[in-house]
Amino acid sequence: MLAAYRRTGADPPWGDPRRYHGVAMEGYFWRFTQAASGHVAIVMCGVNRARSGERWAFVGLAAHPGGFFRWAALQDARADPAGYGVRAGRAFSAGPDHLRLDLGPDCRIEAAIAAPVAWPRRAFGGLGGAQVVPGLGQYWHPHLFAAGVRGSVVAGAQAFTLDGAGAYAEKNWGDGFPDRWWWGQAHDFGDDVSVAFAGGPVGIGLARLHATAAVVRLDGTVLRCRPPASMAVGDGAWHLRARSGWHRVEVEGTAEPGTAHALTVPVPAERRAVDRSQHHLAGTMRVHVTRRGRTVFAGESRLAGLERGGASASA
Repeated sequence: MLAAYRRTGADPPWGDPRRYHGVAMEGYFWRFTQAASGHVAIVMCGVNRARSGERWAFVGLAAHPGGFFRWAALQDARADPAGYGVRAGRAFSAGPDHLRLDLGPDCRIEAAIAAPVAWPRRAFGGLGGAQVVPGLGQYWHPHLFAAGVRGSVVAGAQAFTLDGAGAYAEKNWGDGFPDRWWWGQAHDFGDDVSVAFAGGPVGIGLARLHATAAVVRLDGTVLRCRPPASMAVGDGAWHLRARSGWHRVEVEGTAEPGTAHALTVPVPAERRAVDRSQHHLAGTMRVHVTRRGRTVFAGESRLAGLERGGASASA
């Protein structure tokens, strides 16, 4: 019964949302940044179920600077329903302690991950109580805020080390990518701070509402912002206002026009992918957190990930 329940996308309280559910699309995402050099690399893996029931994987690597992006559709996709792990043939493998992607001599990443700063043991994940609701179109859970990283990236003509890089990882899963979405993440503030948000239409069947989930890790504490959150997204701008108990969080993201990667996302049932994401790998994010009116953090990152997605998304 638990397996059938999880195949709806939902997780029970105290469950582990990182585990494979068996929905149409299960997305794994990693982000690495080198503050000293300004290099950024992101890796995406979607384990998808075609109409035939066969599973296939969409994997991709994007890097900054240079505008590099490459993706591939891979067979023999397998994900772990009992833990955190995913692989696709010989080209891709990931787990709690590693990430490896090889799409040719000019598209590779190897990362060893140690001492993870992970989502704390709690009843609910990144969506809060909404994670127990079956059949939502999309679920989201940020699970890695920092780690000790060693490794390297080759992205086209560029190659750079991941030794000592900042790290972040999350999952999203559901029917597929929605008609419209927004997302942001940053951890290079010069402090032990990590910020992530994601939003779009959420609902069951034809019932839809626009919602945004946000998480801030600050001084060893993870703040999960509760709805309602105020989100405004425009050309090159993201503005979030949210709250978590006595804390108030304001996030302002900006990105230069023409600097976005045009990323591809999978269409699970059709075994194909489409260009529907405008993703800035190195935007600017300003974060202001107060508690009972007193500022407890104010900082800026210039290596923020900022994304707008959908059929009409623009940079």
